[in-house]
Amino acid sequence: MSDVMHSFDLYQPSSLDEAAKLLDTHGKKAWILAGGKDSFDWFKDRYKRPEAVIDISKIKGLTGISEKENHVSIGALTTLTEIEESALIGKHFPILAQAAGRVASPQIRNVGTLGGNVSQDTRCTYYRDGFPCYRAGGNTCYANTPTAMNREHALFEAARCVAVTPSDTGTALVALDATMVISRDGKTRTVPAEKFFIGPAVDITRMTVLEKGDILTEIRVPKKWAGSKQYFEKVADRNTWDFALISVAMVAKVDGGKVTDVRMSCGGVQCTPRRMTNVEDLVKGEKPSSELETLAKRVAANGAKALNYNHFKIPLMGNLAARAIRSLA
Repeated sequence: MSDVMHSFDLYQPSSLDEAAKLLDTHGKKAWILAGGKDSFDWFKDRYKRPEAVIDISKIKGLTGISEKENHVSIGALTTLTEIEESALIGKHFPILAQAAGRVASPQIRNVGTLGGNVSQDTRCTYYRDGFPCYRAGGNTCYANTPTAMNREHALFEAARCVAVTPSDTGTALVALDATMVISRDGKTRTVPAEKFFIGPAVDITRMTVLEKGDILTEIRVPKKWAGSKQYFEKVADRNTWDFALISVAMVAKVDGGKVTDVRMSCGGVQCTPRRMTNVEDLVKGEKPSSELETLAKRVAANGAKALNYNHFKIPLMGNLAARAIRSLA
């Protein structure tokens, strides 16, 4: 029965300690809820049936944006709208504000959180519709068969599963070299955004390093890239609601007309935001020019392996890389 949620016990802890105890008590039967925009989809389709839902939205200290000495701190429960409209984020990290502003619709951004956006599960149609694929514990990738519809799927690093990350903000955070702060049993650890997302070769059942009992509490964006030249672009079938077919995020420092440092990432082409290190290496030390754009277009998708219906992503990936470099001029 679609669109009817199963029954579960709802808990609303007021502290991280209380949330940790609930997670310990319920173990694998627990589910963490923040904005709920991904969670409710799973519950309504009845493919995820946790017995205990732990709503962490009432925990103080997990929201807000503040400036520190070396970084800008963003609480994991800060809404995407707050990030989009933040003067501080807009001043230092406009690509993050732009990425947040391209997520779904205004109504969803008003409720959806940054932590939820980077932690959400893949949107592969076969997986979400309940097919017994590899990621769901089966022995087939239904998106990688001769008759599959796979125009939204991966070009790189497919290990049995060809699903891609749906996070728009994740692409920007990888380019910005952000750090994710994770709490577990009263202790915290930090993970670079680039390593926060994991591919199927690491663990085909997860999209991130988060395990049962982990709570993402904070995202730290280093000031190293504040004031740099930045570029973000997302290509989707529709400007509202849709997930990216491909997105690109770039931060760069230019001195004397030459690019002295650059980070570029691409979304929608593999299970994790893809660092475009080949383009970065090409651009460093060079002056932006039409010739450099042409070279970037040629190398951007090196190593890509297209599926039945996503060949268009290869030239699109090159064009977005070229447009990012053009913005430096």
